[in-house]
Amino acid sequence: MVQRSTEARHPASEGLHKAPADAVMSALLEAQTAALHSVRLAFPALEEAGVRAAKALQAGGKLAYVGAGSSGLMALSDCLELAGTFGIPPERTPMLFAGGAAALLHMTGAVEDDPALAQADFIRANLTKGDVALCLSASGTTPYTLEITRLCKEAGVFTVGIANVADAALLRAADLAVLLDTGPEVVSGSTRMGAATAQKLALNMISVQAGLLLGHVHDGYMVNVIADNAKLRDRAARIVAAVSGQSETASRAALEATKGAVKPAILVARGRSTAAAVENLEQSYGHLEPWLKD
Repeated sequence: MVQRSTEARHPASEGLHKAPADAVMSALLEAQTAALHSVRLAFPALEEAGVRAAKALQAGGKLAYVGAGSSGLMALSDCLELAGTFGIPPERTPMLFAGGAAALLHMTGAVEDDPALAQADFIRANLTKGDVALCLSASGTTPYTLEITRLCKEAGVFTVGIANVADAALLRAADLAVLLDTGPEVVSGSTRMGAATAQKLALNMISVQAGLLLGHVHDGYMVNVIADNAKLRDRAARIVAAVSGQSETASRAALEATKGAVKPAILVARGRSTAAAVENLEQSYGHLEPWLKD
């Protein structure tokens, strides 16, 4: 049997059980930092993934996240943040996690081997041609993720395979392969460490790139944020003031007029009516830049 790189022995593993705490911490930090460097080599694929994701969402489609175990948790953490950060409705970003909600509280390995669960989750997500699926598996061999990938391709869903082992089955099966070659873990085989850290960063890059292309980020501000609590309402007012160049009082009034929608509120604060602001944003496909030049 060929040993996967994620299962190999890390140089810092030997004697780890008897090493002093500061040496253990240093080894873990250095290994995590080294794992992050693998992401840089994947920039071209990550950029394409971001473009594909943005196009699917812009067209009214879905961006699905797929995974099991630690890879699934990394996918879930990015997936859940898209609504709050970019204002993307949760129904447009389904999460296909092996074992479902129950597995989040008591993770078991068996669920990732069951193709029937994958098939049921795929049907429930209702993915169709034009959608995009981000499929994660550190080893690139997880049956659940491979089955979802297969079903997606049959349905015309564009698949992005993210794995930490070169030439893995997932990378071969996906339409777009993203290799994060993080190598061995300090705790051998524990891919919740370096492999997962690299996956999380890669997903951040994909989703932020998609958010930028959708016009949901302007000058680093979350201009499509959903302000559903006091902290976010205050943040929304500060964003409107900063981007529009108007006072916070005027910005809060604009937000009141747009029922909390930040993008149109920025244009309202600059003198447009709510209807005109909405129409302008439709014309520019959600981007503020064309309307901030006057």
